[in-house]
Amino acid sequence: MLSRRHLRVKALQSLYAFMQSHNDRLDYGERELLRSLDKLYEIYIYQLSLLTEIVDYAKKRIEENRQKFYPTKEELNPNTRFIDNRLIKQLMHNKSYNAYVEKYKVSWVNEEEMIRKLFIEIRNKNFFKEYMDGDENSYDNDKEVLIKIVKKIFSESDSLHFYFEEKNIYWADDFYTATFLVIKTLKGFNEKDDEFVLLPTLFKNNNNEDREFLINLFRKVILRSNEYFAMIEGKVKNWESDRLAVMDILLLKMALAELLEFPSIPVKVTLNEYIELSKMYSTPKSKVFINGILDKMISELRRNNEIKKTGRGLLEN
Repeated sequence: MLSRRHLRVKALQSLYAFMQSHNDRLDYGERELLRSLDKLYEIYIYQLSLLTEIVDYAKKRIEENRQKFYPTKEELNPNTRFIDNRLIKQLMHNKSYNAYVEKYKVSWVNEEEMIRKLFIEIRNKNFFKEYMDGDENSYDNDKEVLIKIVKKIFSESDSLHFYFEEKNIYWADDFYTATFLVIKTLKGFNEKDDEFVLLPTLFKNNNNEDREFLINLFRKVILRSNEYFAMIEGKVKNWESDRLAVMDILLLKMALAELLEFPSIPVKVTLNEYIELSKMYSTPKSKVFINGILDKMISELRRNNEIKKTGRGLLEN
């Protein structure tokens, strides 16, 4: 389910935390890396469960309105399209989902006020009103409204972001990745799916290759850290090495690890990926700096025949 870019981000975050901790135990660092992956999956389950929690809240509101002494006609005959959402019902009955909810002990019991505010915000959105009042009542519409709730409400909610950040230190960085995974999961549901359909794992189709890529990237950067730094330092002119951005150095080390240790990854892919990551995680000038240093190092490594790429079309990439 995670793309290679997501895996690189995870490696970057874990490497940064490891190096800032001044811990030299590789086994400890690897355990923390895998723990951070589990925490990412946990916040993903939390965000999925938030959808079911909001639907439960909507059901309670409908029942409370029906129990009034003098309910209105609308309260006696409410629009139940949202609480009857077919995808939500699938999720609520999904055995894999419920097992994870139990595993992580997911609970929103003390967060009714936040749930209430999120529901009111959803209810007032035009896309939600159109869904509730539209002529077409279909599974696709049920799916689309949930995706819009995640995209337009969850991902933009400061209170929700703060809630997850306060709940777990790992989740400050994982919030948007989890949102992406929830959307991907919702898109993957099919109307014919039964309760035995498994939720996707973090690695595509339980792909050991992706898991090995992540762990090996983490290991190589740590084990060859001094060697990579010496290579970087030799290419930096008019810069004092102790004034270089820590994140830039780390990104360059990761790029070197891919260039030298991962024969199946094209050079252009590595170059482009780390330039993009520099835009996301480093300084405004980092893109130009990293691009320039990597260009120099790639040229030299090629001259020295140190870049060994295998597979069709990779030798010139």
